[in-house]
Amino acid sequence: MIKLNSVSFHQGSTIPMTPIQLTPKKVAVVGGGAAGLVAARELRREGHKVVVFERGPQLGGTWVYSPEVESDPLGLDPTRKIVHSSLYSSLRTNLPREVMGFRDFPFVASGKADRDSRRFPGHQEVLRYLEDFANEFRLHELVRYQTEVCHVGLETEGNWKVKSRMQVGNDGSEFDETYDAVVVCNGHYTEPRIAEIPGIEQWPEKQIHSHNYRLPESYRDQVIVLIGSSASAVDICRDLAKFAKEVHVVSRSKPEGSFGKQPGYDNLWLHPMIERAHEDGRVTFQDGSAVLAQVILHCTGYKYHFPFLHNIGAVNVDDNRVGPLYKHVFPPALAPGISFVGLPWKVIPFILCELQSRWIAGALSGRISLPSEEKMMEDIESYYSKLEAAGVSKHYTHNIGDHQFDYDDWLATETASPLIEEWRKGMYRAASLRKRAKPETYRDEWDDEDWKLQAYEDFKQYFPVESSTVIASSAL
Repeated sequence: MIKLNSVSFHQGSTIPMTPIQLTPKKVAVVGGGAAGLVAARELRREGHKVVVFERGPQLGGTWVYSPEVESDPLGLDPTRKIVHSSLYSSLRTNLPREVMGFRDFPFVASGKADRDSRRFPGHQEVLRYLEDFANEFRLHELVRYQTEVCHVGLETEGNWKVKSRMQVGNDGSEFDETYDAVVVCNGHYTEPRIAEIPGIEQWPEKQIHSHNYRLPESYRDQVIVLIGSSASAVDICRDLAKFAKEVHVVSRSKPEGSFGKQPGYDNLWLHPMIERAHEDGRVTFQDGSAVLAQVILHCTGYKYHFPFLHNIGAVNVDDNRVGPLYKHVFPPALAPGISFVGLPWKVIPFILCELQSRWIAGALSGRISLPSEEKMMEDIESYYSKLEAAGVSKHYTHNIGDHQFDYDDWLATETASPLIEEWRKGMYRAASLRKRAKPETYRDEWDDEDWKLQAYEDFKQYFPVESSTVIASSAL
């Protein structure tokens, strides 16, 4: 047992708590990306013994760029070698760096010549930030690199069997271990979802999912039909337009702007959804128009995928609803022994993962009490009923963009943490509006200076005095 009076934060900030006798647990964290790293930090702060399993050779998860792509460009072959990352070379964040960072470790420009100082930096800078975070909180010592979790199962009540396999060399060493709890942080940008297209079986040309898209030069002088309207689709269609002969974007929901040729481009069009693909290579759209295309690029999202979970009937994935989960985290029948971090989407992910992780850590130690299994199930059923009444399909269960700050503040209250800062909310909303209005330039043009000044004033509490000059100059 350990006695805890407060949880320490970066550079001395604390969350006060009533002194309480806590019970440390041995906890396995699956995944060494942003979610796994902050989960490890919060668990260790609570006094738990933590092992992070990361199948790659370095931390960072989906923020680790690899030029390698999978042998199956659609990602349908279960025997293919999995490439974890879905980054394309030109990717920049679609949120300003100030919004993205963990609360007590702000994501500010370092001032170093070899770093990306832009407010919407490239993916390399996000990885460097996560590396800085891991170094600051000594998280590397908790991580088993190149170790894949191949089995997680409930052995006896309160004991979880975790089987892992080392991928270093050719020995394939396997380990069977027992943990008190498992925290699943394996991400959800690896297992592609594919659009259903009538006639696609006879269509003779190439299909690819954006998971395997890296560089636009590979598509020089080709005619491409791109399916999707998400942030990645918006970026990739413009990336491709620099080299492709034609890019035709289609979406089930009408994208921003009008159908037809897009302003500022001679080779970029928006269309209603595909009606049919034909064996002569044509693709027809629902408005009756057609193109002869060489590539269909699916920017159609990803599936939640937990291939290592076994004999856990209390958790299933149904039309991309992981459930039943209390507040997107705990399966009531198994709580708090197994939990999930980072499932919600269309959110500010890092701070959400931080708050979820703090809640999990407190629940495991006994500092935070969860409702009874019955009460948790009632809450879940009520949530599902509200979604159904609003006409929201199961597929969108974890899309909480419209109420993410209510969710974050609920987690903050449960964990005795500060509520989400007003500047973070305001900056996020301003960026979202600019992104819709000016998709070409929103990353380099902004009008949120008041929010920015508030953010950097807030950041000063987390940095030593000698760093104040860098913080102040970044706000200008």
